[in-house]
Amino acid sequence: MSGPIFLGILVFLLLIILPMAVKIVPEYERGVLFRLGRLVGQRGPGLFLIIPFVDRMVKVDLRVVTMDVPSQEVITKDNVTVRVNAVVYFRVVNPSDSVVKVLDHIRATSQISQTTLRNVLGQSELDELLTQREKLNQMLQRIIDEHTDPWGVKVSVVEIKEVELAETMKRSMAAQAEAERERRAKIIHADGEFQASTRLAEAGVIIGKDPATLQLRYLQTLVEISADKNSTIIFPIPVDFLKALTRIAENVNPK
Repeated sequence: MSGPIFLGILVFLLLIILPMAVKIVPEYERGVLFRLGRLVGQRGPGLFLIIPFVDRMVKVDLRVVTMDVPSQEVITKDNVTVRVNAVVYFRVVNPSDSVVKVLDHIRATSQISQTTLRNVLGQSELDELLTQREKLNQMLQRIIDEHTDPWGVKVSVVEIKEVELAETMKRSMAAQAEAERERRAKIIHADGEFQASTRLAEAGVIIGKDPATLQLRYLQTLVEISADKNSTIIFPIPVDFLKALTRIAENVNPK
């Protein structure tokens, strides 16, 4: 074989093999390398070489994945049917496990999130679902993360987005809330009446001890009423005052 032909064949092989041997992995990815089917390890980020036809590389994205959990119909512990959806934030922390131990880590995480959402909320009452959502979010995150940890997936946040109730349940809850508000209003009104009656009783005791205090109260009432010029004022005269006038009259005109 002549030199030019050999050189041409060599250049041709290099043009075919070189792109297959040179791999570039971005910062947000890792390459899981297999050699003749056996796991060798992970590569990247940056540029590295593999052996064509012997090595195979699978790229894994390390960025956080935001996944919506579809609405799930849940029967709560107190037998109320609701529809609940959620959002899950997770990322791959072990690229080798995410390739070797699970076929599709994103789909697997989605499925385990749906089943966990139904199971956890099915063990909770409706009031807990509406008022203690942060507690349920933490419980969901912990349980889902325990299931995905062998796959090299870390679940960082789980948030319940929306709780949908039937119209009949909404009306019942509105009626219950209205009854609760009326109960509180009646209690506050009764408490105010009790405090007012207590103060009035104390004031009566003080006025009873000193009749002059009653006279001052009469004068104060007169000032308040006279502020309205169109008012007709009826001012009661104390009985003691009438008795005093009677005694004066008897002294002036003795029988």
